[in-house]
Amino acid sequence: MRHKVSGYKLGRSTAQRTALRRSLVTELIDHGRIQTTEAKCKAIRDQAEKLVTIAKSGLVDDKAQQVHARRLVAARVNGGPATVRKLFEEIAPRYVNRNGGYTRISKLGPRKGDNAPMAIIEWI
Repeated sequence: MRHKVSGYKLGRSTAQRTALRRSLVTELIDHGRIQTTEAKCKAIRDQAEKLVTIAKSGLVDDKAQQVHARRLVAARVNGGPATVRKLFEEIAPRYVNRNGGYTRISKLGPRKGDNAPMAIIEWI
């Protein structure tokens, strides 16, 4: 039984799952919206929203807090300094007055090849 077990395994080992989530979150930050399966969208939603919350905490005037927040985000994404900069300068300021729910998942039809349910995840 999987009572109170959070997260999605996505049919992958732990290292593959971590790499997949990092790359999907990085692409979401870089492009603003991505199309993938519903399970993958639901798997990365929490991680993406936590990164925005960390970025919001880095918008204060305290220099040490800013550096700490940027390092935390940089450790969790693959994109490098450009991706971190985009998150802090473009995405996080949009949600300063919002307490959560930064992403939207819109369901699409099934994928043509294997009938997998598809969805789009995007910033609100």
